[in-house]
Amino acid sequence: MELLSLSAVELGTAIKEGRTTAVDAMQAVLDKIDQTEEQYNCYVTVDREGALRRAEAVQKKIEAGELTGPLAGVPVAIKDNLCTEGLLTTCASKILENFMPTFSAEAVINLEKAGAVLIGKTNMDEFAMGSTTETSAYGVTRNPRNPEHVPGGSSGGSAAAVAAGECFFALGSDTGGSIRQPASYCGVVGMKPTYGTVSRYGLVAYGSSLDQIGPLCKTVEDCAVILETIASHDKKDSTSIERQDTDFTSALVKDVRGMRIGIPQDYFIPGLNPEVKAAVLQAAELLKENGAVVEEFDLSLVDYAIPTYYTIASAEASSNLERFDGIKYGYRAESEGLHQMYKKTRSQGFGPEVKRRIMLGSFVLSSGYYDAYYLKALRVKAMIKKAFDDAFAKYDCILGPAAPTTAPKLGDSLTDPIKMYLGDIYTISVNLAGLPGICVPCGVDGKGLPIGLQLIGDCFQEKKLIQAAYTYEQLSAQRS
Repeated sequence: MELLSLSAVELGTAIKEGRTTAVDAMQAVLDKIDQTEEQYNCYVTVDREGALRRAEAVQKKIEAGELTGPLAGVPVAIKDNLCTEGLLTTCASKILENFMPTFSAEAVINLEKAGAVLIGKTNMDEFAMGSTTETSAYGVTRNPRNPEHVPGGSSGGSAAAVAAGECFFALGSDTGGSIRQPASYCGVVGMKPTYGTVSRYGLVAYGSSLDQIGPLCKTVEDCAVILETIASHDKKDSTSIERQDTDFTSALVKDVRGMRIGIPQDYFIPGLNPEVKAAVLQAAELLKENGAVVEEFDLSLVDYAIPTYYTIASAEASSNLERFDGIKYGYRAESEGLHQMYKKTRSQGFGPEVKRRIMLGSFVLSSGYYDAYYLKALRVKAMIKKAFDDAFAKYDCILGPAAPTTAPKLGDSLTDPIKMYLGDIYTISVNLAGLPGICVPCGVDGKGLPIGLQLIGDCFQEKKLIQAAYTYEQLSAQRS
């Protein structure tokens, strides 16, 4: 049995049946990290001793019958903007290079309760600001499918770790596509749940009205199990929603007969790579052949999504990042005088992309521009939500690409930030409207780089997405 080839659920079953142990699984992961991490740079922190110690403790609980869930003993990687008690949480930024949280994020606690074993913290775009995992203060992460290309971002380290076999699954955060886009680039499964389904407590905020935690994994089955584990109502998070329908594994049904799937014509515009277009439409045809009702429609407002998103996200970021001043925690620059220390700390601690978004956010919130930019963006956000509401009156889910191209080469996007921002065109509307979205692999381009299929659902309709994605995954596996 080749451990690293197993999905998270398959590994959990093997551990439960005594065919392997949590310690063996963790050792296999750590050995793989030793072999490939220098090339891919998926992690900021690998807690080797702690991981093995935790694996031993979990194995004892499994043998005693105290842990019986599907993720018990399974090694997991956590994006480095989720707080982990006693383990560095840097947000891939110099300004938090020595930050050791005194508590863990609620999603991390839920995984630990289920018996998942933490390996370490994955690399990311600094403060989740970027689409390539190239803005990290700890170096770029490379795509395991082709190391000359980016893994996507900002959860690129998590996606790359799953693709490289350096973990069995990982958590990421999605503010404007930061789970789904790297899932597309790395050829793994990634899901952003409905806003409020997973507690944001312990997630270092970027855009508070947009951020949501979700899984990156190998299969749709893994995705459903992980989401079921981390979804919970949390009184510590004022945006957390109490839901009774979080039995997401019940949606693992291979059947799309009668399911109404809409394809936005607006998504298939100039700029979409022809190979990506062909793969996505081929996936739609496969679902249609198996009983789904597939038709094109006009979603509208796609052109306004990017300026709306970057106005709102940057405004919230400039507010959220005020707290990093060198006084309470994190990096502090040597300086005479308080104000000079603030300036030097933030100048030296933040990278160029973070500074760019702080300045943009401060500008749109400033006197004289607040009404012209920020309030207008909020109105357009409401219009985008209304456009989706109208669409979901007709369709069970919306199908389209996760990204307009496959993974670009390292360095290509950083030279042109606008080009990088345009890479989010298919994902950001989902965050603006608070909707769930899932990305599953649907092919490769001529260079062998993965192509991702995105399915979008109405609020709280994750089960429909999981059913459609699971059906597609099973059907495409049969064909190959």
